[in-house]
Amino acid sequence: MKQDMWGLLADDYCGFDTVEAARKLLGRYLCRETEEGLVAGVIVETEAYLSEGDPACHASRGKTRRNAAMFGPPGIAYVYFIYGNYYCFNVVTGPEGRGEAVLIRAVEPVEGLALMQKRRGKECALNNLASGPGKLCQAFAIDTSLNGHELSREPLYLQDNPGAPLILPVQRTPRIGVSSAKNLCLRFIIEGNRFLSR
Repeated sequence: MKQDMWGLLADDYCGFDTVEAARKLLGRYLCRETEEGLVAGVIVETEAYLSEGDPACHASRGKTRRNAAMFGPPGIAYVYFIYGNYYCFNVVTGPEGRGEAVLIRAVEPVEGLALMQKRRGKECALNNLASGPGKLCQAFAIDTSLNGHELSREPLYLQDNPGAPLILPVQRTPRIGVSSAKNLCLRFIIEGNRFLSR
């Protein structure tokens, strides 16, 4: 499945507008390779987190040891552990030093389904394998060992989806699962997709 597409796509969501990046990441492939095999899926839900006017953004109060990856360079992973329970995976965007990223909230599984089900539990339904940021990280074996990883290379990378429609039915909504800045419409979904978070 792997193609060297990052160079062609980097300008779409790295070093430029984070809100637009959140939209443009929809429909792209997220791929993860481990010794167990490859898992991959189509990104169907994202959320933008901004450095200004967004108190829900981890970078809103400045750079710390925990959020350092969020400050760039763009095109790397920002992975953090939350609630003592699960991981969240973000694509760092915006110019280096700004502190912005796009949370990948949900993925439609397309490859490595058996491996995802093994990681998530055999009774897990297909549409529940990666329908939320914590579930996604579990299914894709993403943890803080990948924090700061360049998403142009193995074992975790993004790539183009030549089979995606030229125009996706994208809907913009308020973010979910945040306690502040709930009114900001910074969540993007592929409308009608059955693999969205719940």
